[in-house]
Amino acid sequence: MALPSPNLDDRRFQQLVDEAKRYVRQRAPEWTDHNVSDPGVTLIETFAHLVDQLLYRLNRVPDKNYTAFLDLLGVRLFPPAAAVAEVDFHLSAPQPDTVVLPAGTEVTTARGETDEAVVFTTTDELRIAPSELTRLVTAPRTGDQTDRTGTLAEGRDVPCFQAVPEPGDALLFGLPTAVPRCIVAVRLDSRVEGVGVDPRQPPLVWEAWNGGGWQVCETGTDTTGGLNRPGEVIVYVPAGHTASVIGGTRAGWLRCRVTEAEPGQPFYSQSPTVREAAVFTVGGTMSVEHAETVTDVPLGISEGVAGQTFRLGRPPVLLDGEPPVVEVSSGEGWQRWEVVEHFGRSGPADRHVRVDATTGEFAFPPVLREPDGTLRQCGAVPPKGARVQVARYRTGGGPAGNVARGAIRVLRSSVPYVARVVNREAARGGVAGETVANAKLRAPEALRMQERAVTAEDYEIIGRQAAPSVRRVRCLPAGGAGAVRVLVVPDAVADEDGRLRFEQLIPSEQVLRAITASLDERRLIGTRLVVEPPVYQGVTVVARLSAAPDDTDRVRDAALTALFGYLDPLRGGPDGTGWPFGRPVQYGEVFGVLQRATGNALVEDVRLFPADPVTGRRGAPADRVDVAAGALVFSHQHQVAVTAVEPEARG
Repeated sequence: MALPSPNLDDRRFQQLVDEAKRYVRQRAPEWTDHNVSDPGVTLIETFAHLVDQLLYRLNRVPDKNYTAFLDLLGVRLFPPAAAVAEVDFHLSAPQPDTVVLPAGTEVTTARGETDEAVVFTTTDELRIAPSELTRLVTAPRTGDQTDRTGTLAEGRDVPCFQAVPEPGDALLFGLPTAVPRCIVAVRLDSRVEGVGVDPRQPPLVWEAWNGGGWQVCETGTDTTGGLNRPGEVIVYVPAGHTASVIGGTRAGWLRCRVTEAEPGQPFYSQSPTVREAAVFTVGGTMSVEHAETVTDVPLGISEGVAGQTFRLGRPPVLLDGEPPVVEVSSGEGWQRWEVVEHFGRSGPADRHVRVDATTGEFAFPPVLREPDGTLRQCGAVPPKGARVQVARYRTGGGPAGNVARGAIRVLRSSVPYVARVVNREAARGGVAGETVANAKLRAPEALRMQERAVTAEDYEIIGRQAAPSVRRVRCLPAGGAGAVRVLVVPDAVADEDGRLRFEQLIPSEQVLRAITASLDERRLIGTRLVVEPPVYQGVTVVARLSAAPDDTDRVRDAALTALFGYLDPLRGGPDGTGWPFGRPVQYGEVFGVLQRATGNALVEDVRLFPADPVTGRRGAPADRVDVAAGALVFSHQHQVAVTAVEPEARG
């Protein structure tokens, strides 16, 4: 608990007026009219108002001193962070030449009646390369690869897999070159379908060769139903795709591989065939961020003395990516100065500079006086008359960039042949800059930890500081002596229906690496560290309610909204801050949530089912679903049936 700020003078306006009137009685007893209509009382009230304002300012002195002490301790406000998303750029038609989208291409959300459009920029250049099918190779799990390109050219049926397919059988597609970050359409026509499978859930996976192995690709629309009918499959090729020699042919390789069937999933009893095949590029995917890159910003002219500071006109400076580039002019042109966290390890010749990301202030090394009276230079000093500039920095960020999937759909920059853009997943990672109030609460924790992770609370605090975009961090023992397990729950933007999808609750590799690196520097020697997402226990609620005939739709929507909101790992639970780790789900509390949410409706029956959010398998009904100590609840396909009943019958 923070120490309470002292109230240096607790008198207020009316108390000052009453005190002045008491003095009047002592010093001027002949003044007897103390009513508000008296001009003298008007003067007393005027001065009391002015003194009240002075006292208010006086009581702010402890806050100012506290802030000054934080500054002496080196506590700096955390800058905002920019939201990041993957955006698909779809071509109006396949192009014969490479379409290039330069870095900094702008895309935005659609502007609403009251909301301004949120602008994103691409982080790198995107090259949408053309592609075509040059090789078709069958690769059974047991056996040699066979080039079927000639058979396909003759218009004959090519069996995709073995006569009786087995997991591991694959059909390889060779492209003239690698197409990293491209969206590829694979169009197929066949005469024999793969008997036995469910076209909605075929046991297939698409992969791309990255030089060291096969990497799974995301897929979009699949109108072939698992190679069961003529159609096309949209494949999102990952960034690591590279050309390689397979079967004696160098190409950019994609493949469709048969996987093990999940429990209850139908499997192939006969191989599908391909008679016609074509591959062409229909777009590309690039990362965008809610930030703007500013270049060649002059800061000023150096005076040739130590400890100079310069300030940007457009703060803040985002530090969640590439650091800003600071340059100083010299006789040999522009010299780059390295941005460092502090000058503690800087020598007299080191060209170092510090940045206060929140205010946009750049500070050059000072000179310190040692106890023996000598001066120690903590870094090089820009020569007198040298120009100082920021060659490149990023600004922007904040929670406004955390938009839902499908929200980014406007191409602001003019790019030929690009017809539309869309983000398949919500943008996330946008965090507002830290407030002074939060820094005051953080300072005692920083003094206590001293940059060391000892207790479970230390691990959680350092983890949140390393990745401010995460929603929750929980530290638990990992089951062995000296082993620590840090569970990370990312923040997520729900879809338009207000529901979270399971894949949104898995933190990115970048976030996990950042937290791991920060904790690894501060953990005790010998401590084994594991940073990972928690286990999610799926829960399906099947409820039956009755309501008036004209109120069934409202009751159903209210019940579903309440269930998805209460069993939410981010914002659900009894206190609305996220479902507690390890808390079981019980029949009684779910019944109460439904009854409160639906008002006059009658909750007839409630059943709870444990479910696997990955496979979708559901267990037996129970009155209580237990959740492990390091696990969270995830809402999985709740079902609500509302029966229309006349009020008299229901009563």
